Formats: sequence, structure tokens, C-alpha cells
Amino acid sequence: MIVFRMLLASALSTVPALCGELGATNIEPAVAAACRQADISAERVSWLLVDPVRNSVIDSRWPDAERAVPLGSLVKPFAALAYAQGHDFRFPEYECLGAKTNCWLPSGHKRIGIVSALAHSCNSYFRQLTREVLPVQMEALAGRFGLTPPLPDAPSTAYLGLGTEWRITPISLARAYHELLLRSQHPGVGPIIAGLREAARSGTAAHAGTLDTLAKTGTAPCTHTDLRPAGDGDGFVILLGAADRPLPTLLMRVHGVPGMVAAEMAGKVWREFVTGNGTQP
Repeated sequence: MIVFRMLLASALSTVPALCGELGATNIEPAVAAACRQADISAERVSWLLVDPVRNSVIDSRWPDAERAVPLGSLVKPFAALAYAQGHDFRFPEYECLGAKTNCWLPSGHKRIGIVSALAHSCNSYFRQLTREVLPVQMEALAGRFGLTPPLPDAPSTAYLGLGTEWRITPISLARAYHELLLRSQHPGVGPIIAGLREAARSGTAAHAGTLDTLAKTGTAPCTHTDLRPAGDGDGFVILLGAADRPLPTLLMRVHGVPGMVAAEMAGKVWREFVTGNGTQP
């Protein structure tokens, strides 16, 4: 693991977008432009831009960023890994019947495995998967990734990001995704990375238009203290480069829209930022 981290850090240091001057980056103009295109007030958007080399925040506008909040389906990769570690690193297939099995997609995803379930954020798949995850397994997994675990008496639906029982600080979540990349060669992680890649290509983050990245979307109940609560919740998205193509990570929350809408906005911001720093998204 130490050698792998050293090699990854060395590779990251050669990426133009991650040179020393990145510390002074300000992506606010790109966010403002994306808000105008979407006809959304900038006050409704929060973001963190994270440098994966130093694992530090490059730029942000996230009021009360140290406050833990529900992050919706962004927790699903970690629930999947908790399951894998307790089941010989094998993932099942399940039948998604849409509304009949409590999925967000009324028509359902049909027979589905872990890669597609992550890419399309299938609630039916993860409802069935997380029933097989014990609280002690979830707690151990969360600890390894620096995440505050759900309470021991939280329902299994909390493990897939439903409700408000599992709350995590935004920066902890961003760093946990970096740690997931560092463990990309570990058992059980490969299919999860594949699901995040597929999410950007044809899944819930496809509207971001960032085909060569990894992504995950989510929708969670609104926890804003300065905005009117949104009945439909807030949309979340995380965009990051793969281990062999490291790029800054963007975590964004958009008040009052689903994760797929947040992904479209984040994609515009991320592409402009990366292109402006000398690489191609």
C-alpha cells in the first residue's frame, strides 16, 4: 500500500492541473456561468474542489462544510464494499421491478448486477444488498475510509443513502472516494470503480458529459439552514479522475434538484476548469 501511494503521488505530480499554482484556483466564475445556463441562483449551489495529491481543499463554497449532512446515494459504493468484504468479495444479481421493489425508476432496471446498479443508482438493488450487511460490518468499513458510520440501530436503508440517518461531512466523503481509488487493486473494489466509470458514460451522471471520469450522483433531504427546505431534496454529484488519470475532484450540491441535474451543472464546471488547466476532460 505504501509503495502504491508513492507511485500514485508521483504520477499525480506530473499532471498540469495539479501543479503548485493550483492552490490559487478559483472556479467560482465557472460555477456562475453554469448557474446562469441552468437558471439557478448561485446561492443554491455548494461545492468543494479537492487536490488528490495533498488530499486538501483547493477551492470551495460550502457554508458550514464541517457539518455532517445526508449525502444520498453517494454512500452506495461504500455500502457495496461492506457487503463484498462479508461475502467473499462476490456481488449478487437482483431483479429490479421498479415501483414494485421501491426503485426510483418506475419501470425498473430488470435483472441487474453491481456495475449497472451503481451506474444507474438502483435503489431496488441496494435495498436487497444492504439487508445482508451487518451494522458491525458497516461500522468497520466506514472506519477504514474515515467516515462516520450510521448509528448501530439505523435501518439498512440508511446504508444506501435513504433518509437522514447516515450523515457525513462533505470533505470526509471526498477523501473517502480518493481512498477508494488508492485501493482500486484490492478485492471487491474493481467492480465498484467500473460502476463509477459507467455512471459517467451512460448512467445517472451521463449528462455531465465527462466520459473519461468517474462519477456518482445522489439525492438527499434538504438540510439547508439558510434556504427554504426543498420538498424534492438536494442533488449531489462527485466527479473525479481514475487512478491512472488523476484529476481534481469536484463535489457539488444543488438545492432543490435531483442528482442528475446537479451532475449536468457540475460537468460544465469541471470541464471548463480542467480544460483551463491544460488537460482534456
